[in-house]
Amino acid sequence: MPKSVELPKEKKITVLCRIEPGCLGPKGLDHIEDFCRFANQELKRVDGNFIIWLPLPRYDKSLAEMQYSVNKKQLNHDKAAQYLAHFDCDLDDFEEHFHEQLSVMIDEFLSKITT
Repeated sequence: MPKSVELPKEKKITVLCRIEPGCLGPKGLDHIEDFCRFANQELKRVDGNFIIWLPLPRYDKSLAEMQYSVNKKQLNHDKAAQYLAHFDCDLDDFEEHFHEQLSVMIDEFLSKITT
């Protein structure tokens, strides 16, 4: 991901990512809230210069997995893609990169709670 000057909070994109409890295994429901707190701390190190990460449990599957906003204003898919393009980032690549990071964080989190 690109490195650039720190943006003011009101210009950063907020990435709300709803995480399925099932991704943490059969007892995921017991751990999803702790995992989201863990993920929030880990994600602060990922492109924090222009992103505010907001990982939340996905209890309601009717809600989108990923939502984007700037200064509390929702962005549709096209607007989110335009925003990220400003940072030389493709939205599909961005989401793929996020899911790769999520997988690593899940492995790390599970190793901590099972030892």
